[in-house]
Amino acid sequence: MKKIRLLLLPVSILTYAQKSDSIEIKSLPSSQVYTLKDGSVRTYTKPRLFDFITKLPKNFIDINKDFVAKDHAYYLGGAVASTLILLPFDQKLIDNSRDLADQWGMNVDNNYSTAAGFIKMPKDIGSGLYLIGNGSTIVLLGIGFGAYGFIKNDYRAQATASGLIESLILSGVFSQTIKRIMGRESPFIAIENNHPGGHWTPFPSFSAFAKDTPHYDAMPSGHLTTFMAGLTVIADNYPDAKWIKPVGYTLAGALCFQMMQSRVHWASDYPLALLMGYFIGKTISKSRYSQSEASTKGRDYKMSFMASRDLGYNMLGLKISF
Repeated sequence: MKKIRLLLLPVSILTYAQKSDSIEIKSLPSSQVYTLKDGSVRTYTKPRLFDFITKLPKNFIDINKDFVAKDHAYYLGGAVASTLILLPFDQKLIDNSRDLADQWGMNVDNNYSTAAGFIKMPKDIGSGLYLIGNGSTIVLLGIGFGAYGFIKNDYRAQATASGLIESLILSGVFSQTIKRIMGRESPFIAIENNHPGGHWTPFPSFSAFAKDTPHYDAMPSGHLTTFMAGLTVIADNYPDAKWIKPVGYTLAGALCFQMMQSRVHWASDYPLALLMGYFIGKTISKSRYSQSEASTKGRDYKMSFMASRDLGYNMLGLKISF
């Protein structure tokens, strides 16, 4: 019964989003057109079963281009600067988060039981928070969106499902690549070895990484990259469901705290993970639809207010330009 509840959760979320979000849906033989609340129009072509594989190479290239694009230099610079600022405070932030978690009665370990032999069931709130960044959560959401899209013949839901699975793959590719370049110790290993802030071993060998993974895989956070990419895919496909971002970002913050208090990640492991997750999710979602901006037809006038003082009187007026 627990398994059924888990499968129903993303479907119920999607149903709520569908009811509150699209104003008009038009079905064509090979596409569906969605009119959003701001008047913009999105067209989703009929998804193919293996879009999450066939679209992956081009999206991988486009994501790399996004990282170095001139108009994105501010974001990349901000992530790098945030990382450098946080580095000197990493150990103190870990210690403080652990003290706070102790006061709240949170366990330092992430503990799970299994249902049906393979489904992870968290034993406490902290473990549940850690689980939301796990790939199995993204797969579960993908199944939910896919099931809804198939039952309702909804191309947007099907595209979201495909995008979630692709985001999981690309999040792993990007985060694992950088982890193997950085070679940073996880906090719990650094504490055992008396290495405040964690030891760095750039470009560890493949055998060393496989044998002692926690010694090298802290930066960036794969959990946060995966969660941010999945959240961005969903939020970008359902922009009129305004609750998705605040709820999602709140959960992302809770996930970050849980990974620090359980000594899995340093605070400076997060900025780059957030940036990568956002670029991955945005690129993937945009590859699933085409969009035309809101029409300005009928809006052939402009209103503006004016204030002035004339003949000793304060004047307030409304200017209408045709």
